[in-house]
Amino acid sequence: MLSVVRVHLPSDIPIVGCELSPYVLLRKPDKSVINDDVPETAPIDGQFLRYKWYRIQSDKKVAVCSVHPTEQATLQCIGCVKAKIPVTKSYHCSPKCFSDAWQHHRVLHDRAASAVNENGGEEEDMFGRFNSSGSGVLSAGLAPSASSPNLTNGSTPLYPVAVTQRSGSETWFEVGRSKTYTPSADDIGHVLKFECVVVDAETKQTVGHPMTLTTSRVIPAPTPTPRRMISVSGADVMGHLDPDGRIATAGTFTVVSYNILADACATSDTYSYCPSWALSWPYRRQNLLREIVTYRADIVCLQEFVNVYDFFLYALGLCDGYDQLPFNLNRVQYDHFEEFFAPELDKHGYHALYKRKTSEVTHTVDGCATFFRRDRFTHVKKYEVEFNKAAQSLTEAVVPTTQKKTALNRLVKDNVALIAVLEAKFSQQGADTPGKRQLLCVANTHVNVHQELKDVKLWQVHTLLKGLEKIANSADIPMLVCGDFNSTPASAPHALLAMGKVDPLHPDLAVDPLGILRPHTKLAHQLPLVSAYSSFARGMGPALEQQRRRMDPSTNEPLFTNCTRDFIGTHDYIFYTADSLTVESLLELLDEDSLRKDTALPSPEWSSDHIALLAEFRCKSRIRR
Repeated sequence: MLSVVRVHLPSDIPIVGCELSPYVLLRKPDKSVINDDVPETAPIDGQFLRYKWYRIQSDKKVAVCSVHPTEQATLQCIGCVKAKIPVTKSYHCSPKCFSDAWQHHRVLHDRAASAVNENGGEEEDMFGRFNSSGSGVLSAGLAPSASSPNLTNGSTPLYPVAVTQRSGSETWFEVGRSKTYTPSADDIGHVLKFECVVVDAETKQTVGHPMTLTTSRVIPAPTPTPRRMISVSGADVMGHLDPDGRIATAGTFTVVSYNILADACATSDTYSYCPSWALSWPYRRQNLLREIVTYRADIVCLQEFVNVYDFFLYALGLCDGYDQLPFNLNRVQYDHFEEFFAPELDKHGYHALYKRKTSEVTHTVDGCATFFRRDRFTHVKKYEVEFNKAAQSLTEAVVPTTQKKTALNRLVKDNVALIAVLEAKFSQQGADTPGKRQLLCVANTHVNVHQELKDVKLWQVHTLLKGLEKIANSADIPMLVCGDFNSTPASAPHALLAMGKVDPLHPDLAVDPLGILRPHTKLAHQLPLVSAYSSFARGMGPALEQQRRRMDPSTNEPLFTNCTRDFIGTHDYIFYTADSLTVESLLELLDEDSLRKDTALPSPEWSSDHIALLAEFRCKSRIRR
């Protein structure tokens, strides 16, 4: 007989818009254990699985805190109500919560006083409004979902009027009949229940008892403060970014570079200050997708992009290790690129390129992904740079035989770069020759993370630049170099990128146990690279003055692009060839006031420990030799 062994959710805190997909482990009649779905159309030994989701609504009405969404709200900011600020932002779980959040919360009042919040109507429609008494204590809740004639969820395209059951002071609304369920606004503040039962395919009668699990209360998805595009001339380009509008103006294009934080790295041990539900991949992937789509960039360069991630089933408590599993399935593989981001961004018009890290050293494999809009660019050529192969060539050429193993152990770190040559489909105002093909070379990389390996970082950057020089020598082509370089603005890799050479007295050069950086005169290149965000240091205007306060005046780089409890600094850059491209506008930088008090990244609002960089470029006219 087919039987359900266990059902499990990666996170028991459901968030509006984030799909819930339980792991269901089954024992077959031959005693083997599987986690495959068994639909009615493909029964096993005459039996299949039936799923149901319920919303449990108590007679007691509740709302959730805007700062701590897992906590029930006890007070409401009346100022938010009067200013028509989205109601979900007005609730707090305690006076201390409200007081601690006031510095961030006050920004909402200031913006509402000057203009109607652009997202207000949308969020009210999405989350509904609570009624409140004059005292500010909550006294009413969300309307029941039974008022909705139809529901859509999971793999079922259309679902009939909700079925209800009554149990004591609780009412159970049946909201889904597929394995997965995506919480809606109607679910906010309510507990969900998942039920799985074996059914006889012939009689349609249940076999055995249902296996169930219940979640915590559904919480609304946090909404970060929108970031604006700022013209390098000091003007506000388009106000808040609009997911339905374009960023680039005629003849320009936009580029994002973003380290999205690999799932395997997003652990509670590393980021103990971030709620566990906000670190879960089902939540983070939806939040990251929302952010990326909102930018509407023509080119998107992502780092720490997991292609294959192994989730060992011993995490479910079935055994002590994955090599001791009592069944023939050792692990479940999740392909974040092929199964989520590539198809989801394809819906928004993006073509995808991917380069996975080599896996000689690391077990969990991530890489670099470059997406571009099909209506703006076509793919011409792709180059893949594997620093492991370059390390092997280097050691064969310059390292003595007795030191080759030591050299490879130091140099082989699995890092890669992805270089894409694209052709623009749009006309470039001011282009050299009307009708001429406009090509663009985009490099996307993630340099080694270990701070003690300063020689390896510099060698990787130098290797990439030498490869780009070869492309530049073979074609007159503008270039972008994007990525997480794991190097601060004071480092030798940054100096090489921005200055074209490294000072022989730079302290980073003292770390060179293999002698691969000598002679120091070879650490140079001829590409006229400039950091896009250094453009904030030029021009006049109040908007630029505000951004300059978020820049390091000694380096003309952001004060931070990576912000955790243990590190605040800049590791991410967008470099461009200044003889062929100019910067038109940049995505505003975050400051400490943009992050909630006493928090760091990642957070419920921002799902990576890095921030996204976005630049708008225009091709220059150049005098032919």
